[in-house]
Amino acid sequence: MQPELYGEFVETGLITPARMRAVDANAIALGVTELQLMESAGRALADQVLSFDPARVLILCGKGNNGGDGMVAARHLQRGVETSVICLESGKRSRSCEHQLAALRHVAVTLRSFSCRDDLVLLASLFDRAEVIVDALLGTGTTGAIREPLATCIAMANVSPAKIIAADVPTPGLRADRICAFHRAKMAGSTVIDIGIPAEAEWGVGPGDLTLIPARNPKAHKGAGGTVLVIGGGPYQGAPYLAGLGALRAGADIVRIASPAFEPIPDLIYERLRGERIGEEHTERLIALAEAADVGVCGNGLGTESHAVIEAVAPYCKKAVFDADALRLPLPCAQGESIYTPHAGEFARITGIPVPEDTLGRARAARDAGIKGTVLLKGRTDIITDGERVRFNRTGHPAMTVGGTGDVLAGVAGALLHRMPAFEAACIAAYVNGKAGQQVAAERGEGMLASDLVDRIPGIVFERGG
Repeated sequence: MQPELYGEFVETGLITPARMRAVDANAIALGVTELQLMESAGRALADQVLSFDPARVLILCGKGNNGGDGMVAARHLQRGVETSVICLESGKRSRSCEHQLAALRHVAVTLRSFSCRDDLVLLASLFDRAEVIVDALLGTGTTGAIREPLATCIAMANVSPAKIIAADVPTPGLRADRICAFHRAKMAGSTVIDIGIPAEAEWGVGPGDLTLIPARNPKAHKGAGGTVLVIGGGPYQGAPYLAGLGALRAGADIVRIASPAFEPIPDLIYERLRGERIGEEHTERLIALAEAADVGVCGNGLGTESHAVIEAVAPYCKKAVFDADALRLPLPCAQGESIYTPHAGEFARITGIPVPEDTLGRARAARDAGIKGTVLLKGRTDIITDGERVRFNRTGHPAMTVGGTGDVLAGVAGALLHRMPAFEAACIAAYVNGKAGQQVAAERGEGMLASDLVDRIPGIVFERGG
């Protein structure tokens, strides 16, 4: 793989704080340490300060990594500029911020701390004399109302005659003459600073993407994790059950299997459909089940003779994942978001477009196919696209060619689709399924079973085990 060739798939423009945290974590997984990123950010921040040619600088540091950026900047400003650093004392600092503070104690700067309003009043002269103030108090993870002593610190900075430079984003309520955004802008009007994050941290799916999964409310009731309906089976009886187990292990609370085939799995609710295949006589009942579910997963083990039923039921699904034999024309579509999970042959069947052999060609083909929904084009490198954004997933193992691994993937995607947008759900599902395959293959090699993946899923999804 040549990373420089993937430049056309790197996103631009504003980035959300949550997505930026994911990119940071992906960069760390690719070998760039958190301290390296902080060093780059702090050094760049110091350069921005020097562009004002100040004689006296005041740096306001919080307890998180944003504060650590400010401390690095102070270290790079210690020669030639009279630099003072005021650190918030109360509460626990991040590990990297603590590391930078330890180094700062040996630097030629004035270092003070504050834990209450009175401490700040005693430091008023530093605010009055400063020509530049660096706001490194609160980063992108800020939530809730600003309280003392930060409220007083903000007020004192706002009335200072100094120019104010915000590190990444301004602290709420604190004015900024310049916003120095690291890697990408989080708000309009920012000066973007490159801190050396690998491009693959954005266009590749990695463990950082797992941070996007919303945490479950501690007060959640039964069913809050979502109800998933799997419609499939008949010719291939095991497929819908593998999808159902994948959904359960990825966090769905209730999974129903609507199928002519029964497998005795007590964790799954069996909705019996009489006969050997799903037919028109089942449509009314399937519509009722779809309306009661949060997400539908359709097509696993379905066979070639039941597509008209899926086409009829799909509009009644709130959201849906369409896999295997549901991937036929006319392409079914849910009320809300849809995820389509074709392999190369299925993609050609629904688009009329042969899939190129090379990864970049496959990505362009998937992006430009005009499918209204999110496409997860399975392969040695999975391609995930919503027609605008494109991501690449490289987890997986050749032993995953065994039948059923795609069914597990569809179930994982279905569970995640209840909790998050389709594009992110598909990205994470591809990563998790491939990572589970790698773990199983390390133990069982080509003796892998699709069912072996199932028990690996929670350790990756919920323990953030990238």
